[in-house]
This record gives sequence, structure tokens and C-alpha cells, in this order.
Amino acid sequence: MKKMMPLVFALAVLITPCGAFAQHTDVTVKTVTTETMGTISEVSPDTLVVRSETSTSPTKYTYTKSTTYVDDMGNPVSMETVKSGLPVTVYYTQEGDQMIADKVVVRKTSVTTQKPLMQEKRTKTTTTTTETK
Repeated sequence: MKKMMPLVFALAVLITPCGAFAQHTDVTVKTVTTETMGTISEVSPDTLVVRSETSTSPTKYTYTKSTTYVDDMGNPVSMETVKSGLPVTVYYTQEGDQMIADKVVVRKTSVTTQKPLMQEKRTKTTTTTTETK
């Protein structure tokens, strides 16, 4: 036990200053949500493929249980209404190479002679500050 006392004392001395000199740290997490308009070209069990006029290739969005589906008026619609050929607006967050759909707005189809495909991007940044001690 006497041999352990110096070791315990040394550890106590090393640990005590860590708590005494704890610093306030702000951590900023940025979440960027982007909006894209286009027409659904494919629906699979976990992805939507959307074609837009401004992109040369279709864009694949992953959807999850938390993805919401609404109509033009903001009323909830079921996922079953999301089909190939429908014009949509997809609000998504990019995580690495993956684009996660947060909300899909199913727009009404209309008869027009113009190409209905278009893409519009808007960015919203949310900053979250956390305090660590």
C-alpha cells in the first residue's frame, strides 16, 4: 500500500489541473439544405432519381423514414404518390457523396409546350453552438 501512495498522488496531481483549467469551447456545426426542382425519372425502395434541365445527368437522392412528402399547398401526401414523371422539388442535405432528401414537394402536373425540367438551388445554413467543459 505504501508503494501505491506515490503513484496515486502523482495521478491526482496530473488529473486535478485538467478540471481546474477547463476551457469553454464553441463547436459550430453547419447543415446546408439545398432545394432542387426537376422531374422524377426513377423511384426505388430507398432512392429517388430526379432529372433537371440544368444538369447533364440525373441526380440520385436517398430518402429515409424521416423524409416528408407534401403537395404544393404543404399538405402531407403518401410516399405512394411519388412516381416517375412527376415534377418535384427536393430539399436535401449532402452528407459526403450522398444526398439525403429531407422533404419532397410533389407539384401538380400541367400541360405545357415548354420543357418542365428546371433546377433551382437555395442554400440555408443552420449553425448550432454547443458548450464543452
